[in-house]
Amino acid sequence: MSKPTKSQWDFGELFPPSPGSLGATVPAEGVRKVLSVSELTAQVRRLLEKQVGSVWVSGEITNLRAQSSGHMYFTLKDAGAQLRSDASTRAAVLSCVLFRGEAVMNRNALQDGQKVLLQGDVTVYEARGQYQLIVRAVELQGVGALQIAFEKLKQKLAAEGLFAPERKRPLPEYPQRIGLVTSPTGAAIRDVLHVVQRRNPALEIIFAPCRVQGDGATAEIAAAIRLLNEFSSRSSGRESAPSESQSRLTSAATMGLDLILVTRGGGSLEDLWAFNEEVVARAIFESALPVVSAVGHEIDFTISDFVADVRAATPSAAAEIITEGVFASREFVAEAPGVLRRKVRQQLEGVTTEFEQLQGRLTRAHPRRRLDEFLQRLDDLQSGLLRCAKQGTKERQVNWHNLATRLLRVRPAQLLKQRRELLQATRHRLSELTQGHLRTWQNRYHATESRLRLLGPEQVLSRGYSITTDVATGTVLREAAKVKTGQRLKTRLKTGEIFSRTEE
Repeated sequence: MSKPTKSQWDFGELFPPSPGSLGATVPAEGVRKVLSVSELTAQVRRLLEKQVGSVWVSGEITNLRAQSSGHMYFTLKDAGAQLRSDASTRAAVLSCVLFRGEAVMNRNALQDGQKVLLQGDVTVYEARGQYQLIVRAVELQGVGALQIAFEKLKQKLAAEGLFAPERKRPLPEYPQRIGLVTSPTGAAIRDVLHVVQRRNPALEIIFAPCRVQGDGATAEIAAAIRLLNEFSSRSSGRESAPSESQSRLTSAATMGLDLILVTRGGGSLEDLWAFNEEVVARAIFESALPVVSAVGHEIDFTISDFVADVRAATPSAAAEIITEGVFASREFVAEAPGVLRRKVRQQLEGVTTEFEQLQGRLTRAHPRRRLDEFLQRLDDLQSGLLRCAKQGTKERQVNWHNLATRLLRVRPAQLLKQRRELLQATRHRLSELTQGHLRTWQNRYHATESRLRLLGPEQVLSRGYSITTDVATGTVLREAAKVKTGQRLKTRLKTGEIFSRTEE
């Protein structure tokens, strides 16, 4: 018997079947151990709780759900991971549950996108066969933690009175020398110098450079504020000996400072955090000089803004506030000649107008003018009196003529004669109308009576007809078929009635 030929795709000798493949030998039923899904899930849960147990996990919260029961469910994902529309992920995710009974701080601060550090127990939720973390502790990270720290410090300092409006000091209207606390390489110093150069070039700036973000920035900002206060105190003669740190300042003038400007450009909350530290707030509060805080952009608020005497939205806005008095004075001086000319012109115009008015009043008040007016008034009154006399006489003549004419027309005898004639004519017409209406209604009555008599049943009975009715019901009988045996009948003739009873 010949061997079967092998095809070019037969690689059985090169790749023998593995023990786990379909071609491998299946172990005997008594040797293998078969687990149910529930048993396997329980074993996985025990292994996770024993081998992993309590852990710390960091990540970002997504799909946060707060149930009415008080429990909170959410997913923890790695930073930068994105959930796809089909619920799959591009990075590992961890299901988490925070039960209502857990005394966890920052519970109300949890929200989607929040970076957190969680401590909890790893276990398996057997109902879905899904491993999860039962949260025992929560620590906020990133912006959320900074925001909470910001609010706590804000409440603390507000309770101590550092933000009280009554302690805010007004800025000098015409400052001559100010202290500047900011970074020497940032955009804020360029903005401030540009505005000062444009609005008040004579303003002297004592610059105390420092870092405005990163490690050590907080201490440097507070030290710069204290340094400027020491310099101002010594320059104004309140101290006899210079401090060692005073040598860092480059100005040698003997005049003190008018105020201090603490500023930096915009940035994130982390970038601005140095101005949210308590050390900086205390330094601003303890400053003997008024402090202007201009940190970040218009929407940014820091603790230093609340403690400072004046808060500016931006560094440029702070420079404009500081130089407003001098800038307004410069504008006033520049515009003064024109204003004076306008004032003199207006004054002259006013005096000329007043002189013309006085001249007119004098002309109108001259005695000859008054005498002429009285004479003219006398002529008017005399003419009016003559017109009134003539008009009155004419009206009286017309009235007398009218009364005479009326008296001639209305004589009593003639009037009584006319009324008698009218009364007789009216009585005659009334009598004729009454008789005419009476004859009309009589004719209508006789005509109606004749029609009723012709339509009445008596006329029909007089022609030999009769009317038969049922004695019991009074119904008129029209068909013989409806008459019953023994039924009593009443027949009405032209004169009289006949009673009868039917028989078979």
